[in-house]
Order: sequence, then structure tokens, then C-alpha cells
Amino acid sequence: MFVTPAFAQAGQAGGPEFFTSFIMPLLIVVLIMYFLVIRPQQRKAKQLRDMISAVRRGDTVVTGGGIVGKVTRVVDDNEVQVEIADGVRVKLMRSSITDVPVKGKPKEAAKKS
Repeated sequence: MFVTPAFAQAGQAGGPEFFTSFIMPLLIVVLIMYFLVIRPQQRKAKQLRDMISAVRRGDTVVTGGGIVGKVTRVVDDNEVQVEIADGVRVKLMRSSITDVPVKGKPKEAAKKS
């Protein structure tokens, strides 16, 4: 009926069995998550940040609300002026730009051709 003291005592928690049975699989799962989820997401965020900082006049941009327009003027480091229809220009924060699907021609290349 009663459990003998030999069965009631727990084994040591800090032995080599603990490392291989608990810590090692946990480390493997963390490494897999890093390489399959976190690292690609960081790369994509860096790519988007670089793309937004390189926006210049003539580029077609898509805003967070889905509005497509052409950059007519770069106001400063945080704002751009975008033409969304003929004669309709709005100022946008660079942070609201989500995509730059078509890059415009640089001014020098446009003058040469």
C-alpha cells in the first residue's frame, strides 16, 4: 500500500541525462525557429527599410492603405509628396509606404535618352 522510500525519492536533476533529455531538444527547437522564422523576417524588414529610404522622385509607391501613386517630390527624410491622380498630390510619411513596385528613372538617365 505505501510507497517505499526508495521509489519516492527523485533522481538528481543536474546530471548528463537532464542535459540530453531536456536542454538539447529545447536548443534544437530554438535554432530551427531562428533560422526558419526570425532570420527571414529580419531580412525582409531590413530590405523594406532600405527600399523606403531609397525612394526618390519618379518612383511608383504603394501606401499602407493601398493607394498607388508616383513620387513627385521628396520633402525631407520623413515625408514625400505623391501624385495619386492627375493634379491630386498628397504628402505622405515614408513610414506609410509599404512597397515600391516600379523604380523610376534617375534624372540623369532620363535627360540622356
